[in-house]
Amino acid sequence: MRPLSKLSKVFLGVCAASGAVTYYYLNSSEKKVYASWTVNYEPSAHAKWDDNWDHRSPKYLKQPKISKDENNNLISNDVEKSKPKSTRHLILIRHGQYNLGGQTDEMKTLTKLGQIQADYTGKRLKELGLPYTDLIKSTMSRAQETGSIISNSLVGVPVNNCDLLREGAPIPPEPPMGSWKQEMHKFFVDGARIEAAFRKYFHRASLEQDQDSYTVLVCHANVIRYFVCRALQLPAEAWLRMSLNHGSITWILIRPNGRVVLRCLGDTGHMPPDVITSW
Repeated sequence: MRPLSKLSKVFLGVCAASGAVTYYYLNSSEKKVYASWTVNYEPSAHAKWDDNWDHRSPKYLKQPKISKDENNNLISNDVEKSKPKSTRHLILIRHGQYNLGGQTDEMKTLTKLGQIQADYTGKRLKELGLPYTDLIKSTMSRAQETGSIISNSLVGVPVNNCDLLREGAPIPPEPPMGSWKQEMHKFFVDGARIEAAFRKYFHRASLEQDQDSYTVLVCHANVIRYFVCRALQLPAEAWLRMSLNHGSITWILIRPNGRVVLRCLGDTGHMPPDVITSW
């Protein structure tokens, strides 16, 4: 057998030492390391899902008044009966391109290109063939106009307006950006309103809802980005890390068990490249 060279002996020594250090760390460290596919995997505190995020989880809503001696199956059955059976689909539409030079909201109407974008989005929603429950528009001019154009493609879908969906500054973004160095009272006022909009529209279905619902919300980029962060339980301050095109479609669904799925974010694949804009 050929004797080991000096270099090979050094290499083996390094490997042995590193292995010993690794073994010591894994067995003496307070934080144990597990493979992600094992049942012992423990996510970080920031990654854990809050099952009662909408305060509608049956196991928190139902408080059966029975003694400890009674069958626990009674509690389980009561909770089971309180579980929703339907899924809520929220389809968020950003308004089309508008006149940035307008001095008032009434003057910030859609440009010709913005009208074309809204028309493409309306036709796309029609092509999807979903049983839309309602269409709700922000009361700002550009959203009102966008929603009206979309409604031309969704004949018969009830239309409502909502002041809570108006554009605003939801929360100071992280990292900070110069263009969003708003005065704190702006975030305080707008943030409370936009959070109220989130709580109004984002929740699991009620027990009375026996079919899946599809609500179209025509609103604004800041509002939609904030909604996405909140719905996915991401840091709300991350809202400005996303970009949304005009007339884009963002689709979020809330399952009966409260789990949230982002089906698409800012989709404009239904538009020709030459009509896609974000500013």
